[in-house]
Amino acid sequence: MSTQQIDATMVPYQVLNEEGRLVGPLPDMGASAGDTSMYFYRTMSLARAFSNKIIALQRQGRATTFGSLVGQEATAIGLAAPLQAQDWLATSYREIGSHIIKGVPLTTLIYSFRGFTPTYPQGVNCLPIQIVIGTQMLHAVGLAMGAKLSGEPAVAVGVCGDGATSEGDFSEALNFAGVYKAPVVLVVQNNGWAISVPRKRQSAATTLAVRGVGFGLPSRLVDGNDIFAVYAVMREAVERARAGDGPTLVEALTYRIGAHTTADDPTRYRDEQEVEAWRAKDPLARLRRYLLAEGLLTEESDRELQASVEEEVNEAASEALAMPPNAPDSFFAWASENPSPRLQAQHTEMLRALRQSQDERE
Repeated sequence: MSTQQIDATMVPYQVLNEEGRLVGPLPDMGASAGDTSMYFYRTMSLARAFSNKIIALQRQGRATTFGSLVGQEATAIGLAAPLQAQDWLATSYREIGSHIIKGVPLTTLIYSFRGFTPTYPQGVNCLPIQIVIGTQMLHAVGLAMGAKLSGEPAVAVGVCGDGATSEGDFSEALNFAGVYKAPVVLVVQNNGWAISVPRKRQSAATTLAVRGVGFGLPSRLVDGNDIFAVYAVMREAVERARAGDGPTLVEALTYRIGAHTTADDPTRYRDEQEVEAWRAKDPLARLRRYLLAEGLLTEESDRELQASVEEEVNEAASEALAMPPNAPDSFFAWASENPSPRLQAQHTEMLRALRQSQDERE
C-alpha cells in the first residue's frame, strides 16, 4: 500500500474536533453551508428524539425491542446526506437517521417498531431495516449491480455494524463489489461492541477499513462522530461510484452510548469509564458547540428547535399508535406478486386456521 492508502485506512479523517472547532476544511455543502449545518443538527436531534421515544414506548409495552441510536447520529445522517433520490439504501436497525434523510416518514418508522410491516412510500429507495446480521451488504451490492446493468445513474449504500464484518456475507459483498466495480459504498458503523463482544475480539486487523484493500477497494477511516467528516468522505465515495469508478469501503469510528437493545444490560460487560469517555465525544454536543460559536444557533433558538423536534416525534407516535395492525395473513402479499400454487394453498390453510380459532373463541 502507498503512504496515502495507509493514512486513509489507519488515521481517522476529521474536520470538527471534540471541542467543536474546525481542524480541517469544511466540505462543499452547497450555496449555504450554514443552512446545511443547521439541517444536519436538526435531523440528528430528530433521530435522537425518535430513539428516546421508541425506548419509552417499549418500556410501556407499546413497542418492540429497539436498539438505541444515541451517540451514532452523525454517521447515520452523514452517510445518507450525499445521496440523490434514485440512490438506494440498505441498512441495519441502527441507521434510522439515514432512513429519515431518505424521506421515510416518522410515522412509518414508528409503526414498524410496533412490530408490524410498514409500507414505505414509493421512491424513497430504502430496503426495509435488516435484522439478519450483515446480509444487507450483499443486498446493496446487488442493487448497485442492477443499476449498473440497466444503465441507471444510481448508487447503493450498504451499512452494517462492526460485528457484521465477522460474517461471511461481509467479505462476499466486498469481493463481488471489487471484482465487478459495483457502484456501491459499503459503510461499517464501528461502535466498539457487537452486543457484548468488543471490537478487539472480532478481528486482529488494526482497523476494519484496511480489510477493504485486500479486496481491491479504496478504503477510508473517518471520525464517525464528526458530521462534516462523514459527509465529506461519503460524498467523495458516492461521486466516485456514480462516475463509474467502483466501490469504496468506509469505516466510521463511533460509539454505542446506550445498550445494544432494550433487551440488553451493558453494565454486565462494559466499563462505565469507557462510556463516559465517549460521551464526551457526543456528536450532537460537538456540532452544537460549533453552531453556537459561529452564531448559527443561540441558546434560545436551540430550545425552540428541540421543542419542535419533540412535538414532531410525539405527533408521529400518536398517529402510528392509532394505525390498525397488519392482518395476520398480510405477509403473503409481500411474498410474491404471482403466488405459486403451493403458496396459495398455504394461504388458504392459514385463513382456515384463523377462522377456526375465531370460532373456538366465540
